[in-house]
Amino acid sequence: MRIVIKFAGALLEDAATVQQLSRHVATLARHGHEILVVHGGGGLFTATLKRLGIESKFVSGLRVTDGETRDVAVMVFAGLLNKRLAAAISAEGQPAVGISAADAACFSAAPLVHNDIEGSLGYVGYLTSVNVRFLESLWREKLIPVAPCLGLGADGELYNINADHMAAACAEFIEADHLVYLTDVAGVLDGDKVLSAISCEQIDHLVHARVVSGGMILKLEAAKRALEGGVREVHIVGGHSAAAALAPGLFSPVSGHAAFSAVPGTRVLRGFSSAEHSAGASV
Repeated sequence: MRIVIKFAGALLEDAATVQQLSRHVATLARHGHEILVVHGGGGLFTATLKRLGIESKFVSGLRVTDGETRDVAVMVFAGLLNKRLAAAISAEGQPAVGISAADAACFSAAPLVHNDIEGSLGYVGYLTSVNVRFLESLWREKLIPVAPCLGLGADGELYNINADHMAAACAEFIEADHLVYLTDVAGVLDGDKVLSAISCEQIDHLVHARVVSGGMILKLEAAKRALEGGVREVHIVGGHSAAAALAPGLFSPVSGHAAFSAVPGTRVLRGFSSAEHSAGASV
């Protein structure tokens, strides 16, 4: 199976957590799955900008990314964090290779349109294509590609991409079977309760009812895109539950939705079966 695993940037800030998660990814890959790891790193990015004396500017909650800010993003995402994660997976006995958008033009991007103006946020983009043949060449060599949230524009410039949206777009472009978001929260929360499963049609309700907010809205929007693009299932789960969420036995040709029903976190599905409705999957 093809699986996209997105690491939240917050999970990369603790060495022990990185090692633990890398072990689970390596184990899953050794069972023959083709895995693409996508990661963010906003916390360290913001801290590095502050340390360098570069002011962060936001418009409607979106970071304006000028050339100087973009260069720091490349340094943090494609440099330190990317190599730290690739090294950790390789240390678990499964070779990984850190790749960024510029490598074989593997991830292409276009400037994001905001307020009807393309590029008004600077070097902020969205994913437009993936060099699938390049990724397949890595998988044939039993390598795990590890990609930061960057894309290469037609102008030769690198663009910062929201990592949740990039992971979903990658899952769609490579025709992945599963998309797993490893986060720093337990899943989609309704108050203190983790919603075990939601359908695409429920996402708008959760947003409008303000059950979810902030970054979780972006994850759910991205999850909906992935499912509409052909991904079988999306799972949003806390990093501490990665052992259960990435258990190799889940990802087999004979495994159905039911195999994931006991896994912690939130499953996002295109729609519910009658069995899932009767199990109380609705919110």
